[in-house]
Amino acid sequence: MKRSYYIVGLIMLTFFVISLLTNITGPLVPDIINGFQLKLSEAGLLPFTFFIAYGIVSIPAGILLEKYKEKKIMVTAFAVAFAGSLLLAFWPNYGTALGSLFLIGGGMAMLQVVINPLLRAAGGEEHYAFNSVLAQLIFGLASFASPKLYSWLVERLKDPAPTAGWLVSLQHVVPPALPWVSLYWLFVVICLVMMLILLLSRFPKVVLSADEVVGSINTHIALFKKPVVQLYFFGIFAYVGTEQCLNNWMSQFLFTYHHIDPQTVGADTVANFWGLMTAGGVLGLLLLKVMDSRKVLISFTVLAIISFAAALYGSSQVARVAFPMVGFFASVMYPVIFSLALNSIDEHHGSFAGILITGIIGGALLPLLVGWVGDMAGLRTGMAVLFVTMTYILSIGIWAKPIITNKTINLFKTSQE
Repeated sequence: MKRSYYIVGLIMLTFFVISLLTNITGPLVPDIINGFQLKLSEAGLLPFTFFIAYGIVSIPAGILLEKYKEKKIMVTAFAVAFAGSLLLAFWPNYGTALGSLFLIGGGMAMLQVVINPLLRAAGGEEHYAFNSVLAQLIFGLASFASPKLYSWLVERLKDPAPTAGWLVSLQHVVPPALPWVSLYWLFVVICLVMMLILLLSRFPKVVLSADEVVGSINTHIALFKKPVVQLYFFGIFAYVGTEQCLNNWMSQFLFTYHHIDPQTVGADTVANFWGLMTAGGVLGLLLLKVMDSRKVLISFTVLAIISFAAALYGSSQVARVAFPMVGFFASVMYPVIFSLALNSIDEHHGSFAGILITGIIGGALLPLLVGWVGDMAGLRTGMAVLFVTMTYILSIGIWAKPIITNKTINLFKTSQE
């Protein structure tokens, strides 16, 4: 299709909202553990229910996309996320938290199915790596803002007489012992606003090429039998699992081993993780214009592994700096892996995208594994699992052989050449 800046802009806004709803769970984990009196493995079920929805919803949503098109699927996705947010806001307990996160995760999975192949088609395949990192940058900005918003809301709700009328209203509906629930009332409003924007927007007709259309379940099965598809599926599995283990367990790790307050310094550290991921995305945008994306992936992943080792085994001060630095170096992993994957086969990109998005269940299984190991051997030992996942990501930069490489600028080319 012809490049559409409108579609690209709408996708970027959607990435921002997805990030707000997805990555807030991490800063909340210590409060949820304390508020609901949970073990680490029970807390690990929270991201599990959110991301397992990707494994259940992604491929069916891709098939439905062919019949109902982008606008209806996106509106439906936000309606599902609205229902999930409202469930936890009205009835905050461990059971409804699991159900709520499953619904929100399902809505986010539907959105990802729409926007990833759409970004490749609307922005141009030769610009896909660049646009994907730009989307990651926006994703990081929202993830940086959400822990700050959490800290701000919790502190304001402690005030017996807040000046803002809407904060007074929140005090009436939010349990005093669970001030973090206020965020889910905010998500209710955000989902409604996004539904309204989408309903009022005029969607241009998007015509995907034959290879970008999501195929039948038989097409998905045939694709998944290919070794290259399996390798990239586990690449997405490894990345999202790594990212969400850090997001969900970082604040709890700092509290457990360094006695850092999760509502203030812990939340700030998570925010800095996402903030530096955004900064790393800016650097990644520049590097992808002058370097092969595989070289960028290798160099950033090596530095991420070094930073993670420092965070896990260093002092309190080192951990508070090194954890966010992992985010800086992880910034290019997802978009580069996704673009390398889609540019490594010459057909069925829509179906392949659905398979890749299903790999996001890594965000369900790996935090649960870390929590389970953490209950038995300590959280530090549990988080050491991420050395394995990051080594696998490093290997992708070595064995990847894309048909189409990212478009780069030759800085040494003269005007006479």
